[in-house]
Amino acid sequence: MGTPGAVRRGAAAYLHHARALYQEALGAHGPSAPLGFPRTIYHLPIIFSVTGWAVRTLGDVAWVLEEAEHLITAEAASQQWTPSPNALLEAGMAALWLAEVIQALTHLGLDPSPGGDMWLGAADDAVMRARGVEFVEGSVAGFVAVSGAAPSVEAAVNLAREMQQKSLYVFMAGEGWECDEPVTATHALHVSHAPHVPYAPHVAGSRQISFAEQLREGGVRLGWETRLVPFGPDVFAHAHSIGFAVRVAMAFGGVEPGDYHRLFTYIKDRLRAFVAVLGPVTDLQLAAAAGAANFGLPAIATANIPSVPLPGVSSEPWMVPHVPLSDLAERAIEVRGIKIVVTDVPVPVAYGPAFVGERIRRDVMRLELGGPEAHGCELLVMADGVKDGRVMVVGPDVDDRPVGATLPVGILVEVAGHRMQKDFESVLERRIHHSLNEAEGLHHVGQRDSIWLRLSRAAAEAGFRLEHLGRIIHARLHADLGEIVDRVQVTLFTDEKDVVALQERAQAVYRERDERIGSLTDEAVDEFYSCALCQSFAPNHICIITPERSGLCGAYSWLDGKASFGINSAGPNRPITKGRMVDEVLGSWEGVNAFVREASHGTVGRINFYTLLDHPMTSCGCFECISGVLPMCNGVFTADRDHPGMTPSGMNFTTLAGMVGGGVQTPGFMGHSRAYVGSRRFLSADGGILRVVWMTRRLKEALRTEIEAAAVAAGHPDFWDKIASEDDAVEEEEVLEFLIRVGHPALELEPLF
Repeated sequence: MGTPGAVRRGAAAYLHHARALYQEALGAHGPSAPLGFPRTIYHLPIIFSVTGWAVRTLGDVAWVLEEAEHLITAEAASQQWTPSPNALLEAGMAALWLAEVIQALTHLGLDPSPGGDMWLGAADDAVMRARGVEFVEGSVAGFVAVSGAAPSVEAAVNLAREMQQKSLYVFMAGEGWECDEPVTATHALHVSHAPHVPYAPHVAGSRQISFAEQLREGGVRLGWETRLVPFGPDVFAHAHSIGFAVRVAMAFGGVEPGDYHRLFTYIKDRLRAFVAVLGPVTDLQLAAAAGAANFGLPAIATANIPSVPLPGVSSEPWMVPHVPLSDLAERAIEVRGIKIVVTDVPVPVAYGPAFVGERIRRDVMRLELGGPEAHGCELLVMADGVKDGRVMVVGPDVDDRPVGATLPVGILVEVAGHRMQKDFESVLERRIHHSLNEAEGLHHVGQRDSIWLRLSRAAAEAGFRLEHLGRIIHARLHADLGEIVDRVQVTLFTDEKDVVALQERAQAVYRERDERIGSLTDEAVDEFYSCALCQSFAPNHICIITPERSGLCGAYSWLDGKASFGINSAGPNRPITKGRMVDEVLGSWEGVNAFVREASHGTVGRINFYTLLDHPMTSCGCFECISGVLPMCNGVFTADRDHPGMTPSGMNFTTLAGMVGGGVQTPGFMGHSRAYVGSRRFLSADGGILRVVWMTRRLKEALRTEIEAAAVAAGHPDFWDKIASEDDAVEEEEVLEFLIRVGHPALELEPLF
């Protein structure tokens, strides 16, 4: 895109700027100073993933600068890194490496970026994994890396909203232009970015503004929770856009550092992303876009600039110039081959996955439903006489209560369909949470008889009323589950007596469901269920769900797998005939092992369900928890993914996840769901719940009821108090001292090894 000369000029400007910062850093900190991004383990991830070279200190940067210069000048790189025969792409790759170096140097207190708290910088590993799961699950279509600025704040807001509604993340970096006189593309290609001058963030006679700043000015909330992510105010920060992609490839796809062929293919085929360059284009932007092209990201530009094909590299267009802003999203999606499914939901506010996780504070709240101050429940059941599309509100509505008021709420959803089954009710009922949360200005928490909704003033002023809750549920059930649901009607109760009556009815249904799943055991069924949702990111991993072991992500039980297969036999869940028992204690069956061998492409020959020491089940990266052995303590630790600190293994959750995830078997460590901790089959071959010697405090408190029930069954009713947390110990030696002091039963169990 653009001319090769412009890309090389841009890359050379990166090199000049990086060298200047590097020399300043050496003088201030010395070559042994650690270098990296906060709370990440992937070093400088683009450099690490492409070359296998881990940049750990300032001294390591010298090698990067040397290699980058070779690529920019089209000389042979010393490490024989030759991903393509195209010099333009190599210069672009050099620009990305140098951008990473520049961004890392900012964490040493050099070249501070303006903008304060608005700019997020590199995603820490906890954020990367949490958001990477959304790509795994397919709840996002891809991402767009935006550089430059729209012609106006209104245009920027409209484009961002369109991207959100199309389930795209928007990664933002780099300034745009606001000038008294128009700045032409030709002018922008040359100003202040020649190789012989330092990078100059401002151009005389113009005022620069970024796309992110336009959105903020337009009142749009930015952050990971809205999928509008402002990495930094200059184009160097787009190192974090590609950095996010390569970290996902290594964390979830099992891509090894240095395997750039697989890395490029993985991101191109699985991460569905593109670059959007808005307004006049600079050499720096061209260099960054050429770097992104290595990873299969085409660039869509609003400017009318020259384009250059890549003979011998790709038959796909890697740059589409002169696209009107109003057509940019549709054109980019077409070029990149992104599949977008948009459900037409008849509500007066924006609707889409981007609004999941939105929080409605009390100071902007119009109405609260349920929650800690009022009754609330939701129930979905099969019924006769269902009239499709009927939505009734029985009791007060939004306009009947003052601002900030609280109402009780009962949501009754009645469905009918020729393929509908009673076992599907709970699966469909859980869809209510996700469906309602996609409405802008509406926040839904909880399920069953513990629901809590908040409606914002802005949504109410736009015309949102309680009827629209029913409209959302009706539309989404038809769109998502139309194969089994023929008719849907919704009744919303807001009078106290009606809500209490529905709640009592619902609680009886909940008990019946719980007794049904609670009575199921692994021995009582002939089939388990697979889940292949995460194979798009971890091709050799397959999740096996049993009645006593839910899916690693915690979202799927055995009944969910059965219902999912009944809803869509070609979907991600398939029944697996257990076959002959191979080992009753370890939990191994011939039929399951045969299925796993085929589904893992021959990489996994056997799994044992009831132990983490011998052929444990593989993990994708979506697990809620990790358990691992503490040999000195004769026990195991369990950490949840939200724990930011270290574990007694000497590793934090991110490091553990990198070791366990990606579809590999790691004896001694295992990913699993939170619910599995309370299962009768949790590590039953290793000693069960009594093997747990350390657990993160928040997880321990959240699972207290389940842990105490399992401990009572094991004959140790006071066991919960004997589990150490980070408040008691962090080092394994400290954990052992705690165990001895409290008399933990693991010390009396048979040795693990």
